[in-house]
Amino acid sequence: MNRLLLPIAIILVSIACACNGSKLSQSHETTPDSTITHARLLVIEPSDSFTLVTINNPWKEGEALHRYIIVPYDSVVPTSLPQGTLVRTPLRQALVYSSVHTSIMKELGMFASVKGVCDSKFFPDPDILKGIESGFIADCGSSMSPTIEKVIEMQPDGILLSPYQDATYGQIDNLNIPIIECADYMEYTPLGRAEWVKFYGLLLGKEEDAKHIFDDVAENYNAIKDQASHASSRPMVLTEMVINGVWNVPGGQSYMARILQDAGADYPWSDDKSTGSLNLDFNQVLALAQKADVWLIKSFYIHSYQDLKNFYGLNDQFEAFKNKRVYICDTNKTHLFEEFPFHPDRLLKDYYIIFHPDLAKENTVFFQPL
Repeated sequence: MNRLLLPIAIILVSIACACNGSKLSQSHETTPDSTITHARLLVIEPSDSFTLVTINNPWKEGEALHRYIIVPYDSVVPTSLPQGTLVRTPLRQALVYSSVHTSIMKELGMFASVKGVCDSKFFPDPDILKGIESGFIADCGSSMSPTIEKVIEMQPDGILLSPYQDATYGQIDNLNIPIIECADYMEYTPLGRAEWVKFYGLLLGKEEDAKHIFDDVAENYNAIKDQASHASSRPMVLTEMVINGVWNVPGGQSYMARILQDAGADYPWSDDKSTGSLNLDFNQVLALAQKADVWLIKSFYIHSYQDLKNFYGLNDQFEAFKNKRVYICDTNKTHLFEEFPFHPDRLLKDYYIIFHPDLAKENTVFFQPL
């Protein structure tokens, strides 16, 4: 499901290079020439006639997941190029699998380049739905098995999708269309993920706009982080809730845990070394987080404390429940999933306001008191 945060697992993956079908496995280290400062999985190296972009493999350190040679449409393709997938820019006919990426395309002023989507029911943007109804945007079916006939008919010049471990893309791999592996969700820090806007700006011919967006985000984020670091107290914070017997919480080294800590909170699993989600049961969470001061939940069906207790009868055992310090993000009413990947400063500000009400008197945007 493209609107949910995916867990991160560190295991071997092998991804086919869309340019020539060969495996791309040479090691690649970030070079001083890269324009990237925070992202660990993205390297952008401009040259006179093309820009080389390397996506580092998040599942196997020291290997490349994919390399792209970016050449503008108004430039001649050099006769000698490094190994990788040739992408002509700006993209004009993009097939996009995630609303996260159509949102940043819109922010960069390139929404007209969205010519097709997969999993359309997970796109909250009414402009996407209007585009599908009018025929301007093709509905290419499920991201797990796109309707190949529609993909061929729309003739995309790039397919933006999120890679996963051991990923294969079926018939899409054989269409000779550049597959843009959007591994931003695998980054280790909030600003690391946000910096991928520079890659999307490069693909869309909006490099300067993308740089300005990121610079503003980084400045705002660091300012809020600095304010939080001077708070006199650090509340303990619990996130999410048990669903079907499993309680998913961010690993201690994940970027979601980092946002909580940067907002001036103590996190029960801060000593954990994983960068993905921890799959726990109710008793494991209760043992470590029963005395949490604040409880944050993303849900579209919990609207009251009674709802929360009805959903799981022991939810009232937490101090945050007893003290009425539960905050809900209604995912049907907010655009959290579309906004925070490239604007983590907005989510950080919400957390700062919730955690330190004595310092921050502003209203939250995503989370509201239950």
